[in-house]
Amino acid sequence: MRAAAVQFEPVFGDIEGNARRLAGLIEPVDADLFVMPELALSGYLFESTEEAEGLSQPPESGVFDRLAAIAGEKDATVIIGFAERADEGLYNSSLLMAPDGRREVYRKIQLFNTEKEVFLPGNRPPAIVEVAGVKLGMMICFDWIFPEVARSLALLGADILCHSANLVLPYCQDAMVTRSIENRVFSITSNRVGTEKRAGLELTFTGQSEMVSPRGRIIERAAVTGETVLVHEIDPTEARDKQITPRNDIRGDRRTDLYRLD
Repeated sequence: MRAAAVQFEPVFGDIEGNARRLAGLIEPVDADLFVMPELALSGYLFESTEEAEGLSQPPESGVFDRLAAIAGEKDATVIIGFAERADEGLYNSSLLMAPDGRREVYRKIQLFNTEKEVFLPGNRPPAIVEVAGVKLGMMICFDWIFPEVARSLALLGADILCHSANLVLPYCQDAMVTRSIENRVFSITSNRVGTEKRAGLELTFTGQSEMVSPRGRIIERAAVTGETVLVHEIDPTEARDKQITPRNDIRGDRRTDLYRLD
């Protein structure tokens, strides 16, 4: 399959404009899977929960319709990060739009810093979505530092970790190389670029969106700045070979009888 990581700089608060620009970035690209950044429609630094509420959408919102239509036209899957409006509050979520019209949501489990003042932590365990025989697992940004998230998805059979991000720490991309190696899966990190200065804070995002192979090879990595779409042909079945040596299997050798769970 042809996989794509979309590196993007949203304009804060311009929901419709960001959706149009993202559609424009991917429309000319031939790919089967597009992964877009975290909170790609709204921007990141909210001054209040009320502001975030005004920039949030339910998964069925029409703002996603053009991206969903592109998924159908290209027979592709599109994953985008957004502020999800739910009855009980707001979640930092990813929306998967499949070519058959399905919309599946993952809610970020591990909230980073001031996100805890705006969003509720995800209330659903990591899960995979199967599209055209390929098993996709969604992660969002700070999930990367908790190996349990990637491991849970791998144990559920994920071939590709679809990692939508707004990374600011300098070692996050390298950590995803480890997540790929220790689980023998592909990972696609779609990061944003640019700087936001709001709510008394200033954050500069690190770009370097990337694709990593199950053996930890960086297949593609973008620059620190600039919007781009990275595209590469990958074989998801490579992620199903968990054999490290003729005598070692990365799943079969796990000693769950000895691991502490707390």
